[in-house]
Amino acid sequence: MTHHSGDPVRSTRLARRTVLAAAAASLAAVPLLRPSHASASAAAACTPLDDAAKKEIAMKLVSSAENSSLDWKAQYKYIEDIGDGRGYTAGIIGFCSGTGDMLDLVQLYTDRKPGNVLAKYLPALRSVNGTDSHDGLDPNFPRDWAKAAQDSAFQQAQNDERDRVYFNPAVSQGKSDRLGTLGQFAYYDAIVMHGDGDDPTSFRNIRKRALNKAKPPAQGGDETTYLNAFLDARVWAMKQEEAHSDTSRVDTEQRVFLRNGNLCLNTPLNWKVYGDSYHIG
Repeated sequence: MTHHSGDPVRSTRLARRTVLAAAAASLAAVPLLRPSHASASAAAACTPLDDAAKKEIAMKLVSSAENSSLDWKAQYKYIEDIGDGRGYTAGIIGFCSGTGDMLDLVQLYTDRKPGNVLAKYLPALRSVNGTDSHDGLDPNFPRDWAKAAQDSAFQQAQNDERDRVYFNPAVSQGKSDRLGTLGQFAYYDAIVMHGDGDDPTSFRNIRKRALNKAKPPAQGGDETTYLNAFLDARVWAMKQEEAHSDTSRVDTEQRVFLRNGNLCLNTPLNWKVYGDSYHIG
């Protein structure tokens, strides 16, 4: 596992505010103008991101940025405090003890499998929520997390919470905006890092910032123009926090796919994050 804890630029797993589980409200139906650009039909032409093969690509892309590895399934056991003020960061999507999503995950696991090795930490997770405190978690929580990660029920709980809180809302909003696979992925990567709360750098407010500059295909806009506006807004949001000031997951990953006109996120894919090169054939 090649996650770099010491370097705040590498430590991009972090950045979530308090997360809202519900997706941002779908766009109201808007009369469609017929744009001339070919990309207007990308959503209809592309396989959506929630297709199994495309979803696997999405997981690898995020893992390259979050863990410097394409092996996202190796991250179920991952846990450390990366010093970002959110307590412990852990698992396949960076669930944080300070932002509530780790609490929700352990609660789900315990609902499904009472008496599991993490159940005893629920009171502590409730009390440290909103802080970076380890009170009631140290010294054995990391060891017990790694032990739980060997349990397929805990792995499934991580998958299900990832989908409920991050993946499904992002894909749903992308489909509402009539974006192709790349656009749906851009939304997912943003919600993973920024969450979907009310603060200015949350996913919904990144999207709102983009909408001030360009219209998505659902509102008659050009997809490439809109995605450039969204990525501009995303870069702005990342630069508001020191831990995210390296924007290569946009600049040398998503922007590369967009410049290549790969709105359907078709393989082969070649990209870099933090200067490291990756390939999916």
